[in-house]
Amino acid sequence: MQKLTPVLFVEAIEPCLKFWVDQMGFQKMVEVPEGPRLGFVILTEGNVELMLQTFASADKDVPALSKEFRRSFTFLYVDVSNLDEIIQRLKDAKIVMPLRTTFYGMREISVREPGGHIVCFAQKSQ
Repeated sequence: MQKLTPVLFVEAIEPCLKFWVDQMGFQKMVEVPEGPRLGFVILTEGNVELMLQTFASADKDVPALSKEFRRSFTFLYVDVSNLDEIIQRLKDAKIVMPLRTTFYGMREISVREPGGHIVCFAQKSQ
């Protein structure tokens, strides 16, 4: 294996861009319109890549799996080098797990991003 890129299926991409681009610092590398809105985007931040696709776009793209996409829930675990910097960017995010230090030596905080997925940001404790 050489790479793993999550694809998050969402109702609308535009609200998610406020979180991933404006707050978390990702850049939009590819965008595919779906009528007047976006249907698909590829976002990058350093070596990390993330794809967002609307359910409507997936219905057209892979109709046989579109019902499965709606039943799937995602939990992303993201290792970061500076958790305090990330926490500052999360000021408008819905916190679902407050900052904690785990028994396995990680400082973590989890939020629900606008697409409904849970994202845990973690840094090894000093």
